[in-house]
Amino acid sequence: MTQAGTGTPRERYRAQVRAEIKEHAREQIATAGASALSLNAIAKRMGMSGPALYRYFAGRDELITELVRDAYRSLADTFREAAGSGADLAGLAHTMRSWALADPQRYFLVFGTPVPGYHAPADVTQIAAETMAVILDACAGPVDEGGGPTAFEAHLDGHRQWAGGHPAPPAALHRALSFWTRLHGVLSLELAGHFAGMGFDPALLFAAELDDLTAH
Repeated sequence: MTQAGTGTPRERYRAQVRAEIKEHAREQIATAGASALSLNAIAKRMGMSGPALYRYFAGRDELITELVRDAYRSLADTFREAAGSGADLAGLAHTMRSWALADPQRYFLVFGTPVPGYHAPADVTQIAAETMAVILDACAGPVDEGGGPTAFEAHLDGHRQWAGGHPAPPAALHRALSFWTRLHGVLSLELAGHFAGMGFDPALLFAAELDDLTAH
């Protein structure tokens, strides 16, 4: 990938235009959602013809892939930095919430309703797996097996493709999956505004769920 300030003038210009297209796409998604993304509308805002814009992105799916790739890379790097600074499972949870609150539309792009007809390529899935690997590392310490794995943990032990080959024991797999699903559930409801008017602080609900998860 051409880095800013490197490459030929033509390459730098192309990178600049692509970055501007992605910024307009993010604004459009924030207004109308990813399913309404329109390259022709972006071209019009930029004073370009539709065919001219297609020289930078072959189609809607390629543009969405770039945005999804950027979002997953941002989260994976943020998680890795937090873990490198000594964050435990609770620290990773608060990192995730801060990342989501900083840009809700970026969060919904990767964790919201799938865009109809869009399928992310394998390299995007691999970036997402990097984030789960950090969580699994945090969950792979001493875990009370409670007399042996539960039925679900035994099931997970035989269906660990989602763990990307991580050697975490069954109880740690269960803990990581519970962390991922329960905290995303709270975050998704909060960011979508479903707690508005209910009279409680979503941050305290998130903390209570986290306390329950880390108590086991």
